[in-house]
Amino acid sequence: MSLYQKIIDIENGSHRAALCTIIAVKGSAPRKTGAKMLVYKNGSIQGTIGGGSLEKKVIEQALEVLKNNESQIVKHNLVSELAMCCGGVVELFIEPIMNRKKLHIFGAGHIGKALAGFALQLDFDVTLIDERYDVFEGIDPQEFKLIQNHHAEAIEKLAFDENTFVVILTHNHSYDREILALTSKKAHQYIGMIGSERKVAIAKKNITASNILNMEEINKIDMPIGLDIAAITPQEIAISILAKLIDVRNKK
Repeated sequence: MSLYQKIIDIENGSHRAALCTIIAVKGSAPRKTGAKMLVYKNGSIQGTIGGGSLEKKVIEQALEVLKNNESQIVKHNLVSELAMCCGGVVELFIEPIMNRKKLHIFGAGHIGKALAGFALQLDFDVTLIDERYDVFEGIDPQEFKLIQNHHAEAIEKLAFDENTFVVILTHNHSYDREILALTSKKAHQYIGMIGSERKVAIAKKNITASNILNMEEINKIDMPIGLDIAAITPQEIAISILAKLIDVRNKK
């Protein structure tokens, strides 16, 4: 498998890695400009930038990049700094590979469909879930994943990890509360539920009374969902939700 395919797999999966690329070489060095190496969170590597002390040092720097989630340019003098006999200077760009975020949208009504379309353009891996038999009419199944099933069964089959976003927009208030209870126990980065202030208050009361979540856990749920931009139409509401998803994604 090529290094580029491995990068795609990392983007679409949950493993974390940094890509180290030689961007400049002065004098003698083990590898030329363009050489690449992947460094995984556990310290293992794919590819090479030349081995030896240089590679060991860059692996350490790549792990630091993963920790801080910030790219950096590093420069190493192979003789004076790393005691390598090559004698040159190597400059590298180290960047964290961003995992593509999974977005599970429960409810394929007007807002759900609009959100799915917008989120797809911003590189979310979108799954749209709804049990209604005719709700997916007119939707291209090649654009995003469609699950026509009851939410409880769908949740058991869906993948959840620290890169998972959950948006709850169903046509049934009791469904929304059930989905909230079930997904909150799964690994996730974000969960949000649509609703009025009254609906949210009732949901919080029912969830705490049922001992499903404590107040600390409830307060981590974004409800009512989205940013307050005085949205009215389904498209505007979808944009307000997407804006919050982008904010959470980019801040992490």
